[in-house]
Formats: sequence, C-alpha cells, structure tokens
Amino acid sequence: MSKKISIPDEARLKWAHLQTRRHFLKSFSAGVGSMALSSIMGPAALNAFATGSPLTPGSMRLDDPLMPKAPHFPAKAKHVIFLHMAGAPSQHELFDYKPLLQKLDGQQTPPSLLEGKRFAFIRGVPKLLGPQATFKQHGESGAWVSNHLPHFSRAVDDVTFLKAMHTDEFNHAPAQLFMYTGSPRLGRPSLGSWALYGLGSENQNLPGFVVLISGAAAPSAGASVYGSGFLPTVYQGVQCRSDGDPVLFLTDPDGVSRDMRRRSIEAINEINRQEYEETQDPEILTRISQYELAFRMQMSVPEAMDILSEPEAIQTEYGIEPGKVSFANNCLLARRLVERGVRFVQLFHWGWDSHGAGESEALNHGFVERCKETDQAMTALLTDLKRRGLLDETLVVWGGEFGRTPMLENRTGQDNPFVGRDHHSDVYTMWLAGAGIKRGFSFGETDDIGYQPVRDRVHVHDLQATILHQLGFDHEQLTFPFQGRDFRLTDVGGRVVNEILT
Repeated sequence: MSKKISIPDEARLKWAHLQTRRHFLKSFSAGVGSMALSSIMGPAALNAFATGSPLTPGSMRLDDPLMPKAPHFPAKAKHVIFLHMAGAPSQHELFDYKPLLQKLDGQQTPPSLLEGKRFAFIRGVPKLLGPQATFKQHGESGAWVSNHLPHFSRAVDDVTFLKAMHTDEFNHAPAQLFMYTGSPRLGRPSLGSWALYGLGSENQNLPGFVVLISGAAAPSAGASVYGSGFLPTVYQGVQCRSDGDPVLFLTDPDGVSRDMRRRSIEAINEINRQEYEETQDPEILTRISQYELAFRMQMSVPEAMDILSEPEAIQTEYGIEPGKVSFANNCLLARRLVERGVRFVQLFHWGWDSHGAGESEALNHGFVERCKETDQAMTALLTDLKRRGLLDETLVVWGGEFGRTPMLENRTGQDNPFVGRDHHSDVYTMWLAGAGIKRGFSFGETDDIGYQPVRDRVHVHDLQATILHQLGFDHEQLTFPFQGRDFRLTDVGGRVVNEILT
C-alpha cells in the first residue's frame, strides 16, 4: 500500500528534488536555450512567451497579460459582438431572394448541378425547393428580407450583407471550428482569444472575452469554438449565464467571508509567484491572473449581468424573458458588457439545423420559431447600440457556419416528411454592422437559384482578416510562436474585404 505523505515531508522532498543534478541540468539547459533564443529573437520575444502579449518594439515589462495593448494601427472597433446562429440558417428563407427558384419548385435538379458535388445527406437526385417565405424590399437600400424577420427589416440600412460567403467545411463541428479558429481541427485559438491576446481588456474586473449560449444545446464543436488553443489560457472565453449564478462557482461557499477569500487568494498567488520565479512557466501567470480576476468578478459580474436593472422600456424593446435562458436576454447582456469594456462577446443560439427530418428541423416549423426567438432582440441590439453611440466602436457580426442548398433534402433517395434543406458550403449569407462597416450595402451575388457564387466571394479567412483589421490588426502579423513556427488565425490565407469598409 502507498503511504500518504505529510505536508512537511512533501516540502522536504521537493527541496531535495531541486538540489539534484538532474534538476540542475534541466534548468541549466533551459537557461542556455533561453539565452540563445533571446540573442536570436530579442527580449521582446521572450516577454511575449511569458505574458502572451503581442511582439512589439519595447515590450520589455512583465505585465498582467490582460492589460490593454496597442494594436498595429488605429482601430475602428473596440469591441466585437458575434451572433452565431448555430446549425446554419437557410439564406433562401431570409436574405437571398430568388424568384426563379420559386418557379422551379418541385422540379428534378438537373444532373449537371450535382456532378462532382458532395452533400452531407442528399442521396440520388433531389427536387428543387422554392423559398418557404415571402420577400419584400426594405429601407433606402432596397434590401430583400423575408417575412420571417419583420423587426430586422427596419434595420437593413445599418448593415452590410455578404451574399457570397463560402467555407471549406460542410459539417457542423468542423465548420464551426473553421469559422472561429481558422482550422477544422482541434487545438487552435478562437477568434475571441486572438482579439483578447492582441488587445487585452479595458475592464480588469470583468472577463475580456464572454460567451453566452441560448437554445436547446451548446454549439456542435463544444467549448473549442471559444477556447484559447495554444495561447495562454487566460485568453479563453468565459461562459456566463443569464439565469442563476452568472458564472459557475462565482459565489463563495457558506462560511467563507470575502476577507477570508481575499487572504486565501493572496497566499495561493504568493506560492504561484515563487513557482513562476523557479520555472518561468507562463501558465502560472495565467493562474495568478485568473485567481485575481475571479475575486474581482464576484463584485462586478452580478452588477453587469443584472438585466432587470434596465428600464422597463429597454426590457420590452429586447423582449427579454426574466428567469429564463434566452437569446433576447443575452443580446441585452451583450450591450451591457461592451458598455463596460468587454472586448469580445460571443452569442451562440442553437437550433437552426433545418434538414426537415422532423418538425423541429422543418423550414415551416422549427426554423420559423428560431426566427421569432432572434428577430426582435438582434434588431433591438443594433438600435440600442446606435442610440448610445456604441455602434461606431462595436462590430456586430451575424451568421452561421455554412449555408443551405436550393434543393429539398432527401435521405436514401426519399424526400423528408418535412420541408428542409441540406448543408451547403459554397454560398451563404452573413451580415455585419458598425465600426467602419458600410451601411445599407450588399456585397457578393449568387446565381439565379442561389446555388453558386457569380461575383465577390468572401471566404471565412477573409471574414476573419476583416474583423481583425477593424480591431486594428494586420492579420498576417498577429501571430504566436508554437511548435517551431508562428501561427495566425487566418493560417496562410485571408484578405481584408476593403469593399465593405468606409
């Protein structure tokens, strides 16, 4: 049987370990490597490893990794609110109006359109499916919006539509990872983490990157879409909740006073600081920062998350649902968070997967419900930000991980019992607003049935490059050294979509 070691014996054992030749050689070799690295890359590079701060001339101090940092050039956006409709909403029922597709409804898809194509579920030759909505033009821009979004139709002059978005992936989890990390595989930092890594946080009492989730489930790709990957973990997203404790384990246990919590954190962090002096492990700095942030959050988070303190007119405008987890609550929370300096707010609303395999996935049932759950709130968010002067410095992004086919989905060669569409990676629609984005503008165009792009395609890496550009970064220069090379969000691709910028 193994004998339980006492705390004094454990301390003596660790002291003895630090005196061994093996430990000396290990630390000595690491020290030699560090000296060699510093001679090659300079002290700023070593500081970047230690703090997670961008490599900039003169970055010599060992600061809190969440302290505000300067971007590469003056930024149009100080904050980002990304509204992700998890499951991929159909552009054919929202923004990409195709009268010809309505005329061809029910006809067999020409074989020439299917050759060389891969689909997630379609088998055999499917039928074309006309739009399951009615469309009208709205605003001075004349943007086409379906009857499913009556509130948003009044806000079209504040946004730019990207009508020919495309991605490399056609299944949910890989496509969500690709959207947020630039790779369909696990292990890369998310977009919000890159933003926080590059800019730090304006509010040291709140997380710089907050995640809010609504709908019946979490994103298919899980927490990796807001994880920090190989960046220090201090840059990962913090999931907050609009019901119950805003952050899990935020409240002190019974019998633990705030003063006791403060003194315990001070003691823990003193041990962590000593450990960092010995090992120079940057994750220890993350641990120190997170302990201190968690303590400050106990006071600041409940206030920031208290949407019931908003005037009744604001609550009504968003359509919030007190005591529930809802997209409307999260939109109001997003405004309150950026108002308090939070850098990146990520909203996920699950349930947009419209295959037609059941009522909840049908374009004339579940899809319509998702529109009702989001239409009023996302419109109120734009209106509220604009009214408060925050839209000029807040970039709002809306979209899913890919689009939907103009064909009715069939499985095993048979039509589904409900109306639905399969995944489609070649074209879909997203929109952006605020922070230097053109107003009342549409970029990109698809063919007469919304199946292929005909001009101005925008790749996911292009969107990522554009978001980073509005935050003040050259996407090719915002990098982090990992496993022998510099990595960036956009991998080896991406271009800034200057056509949509003011």
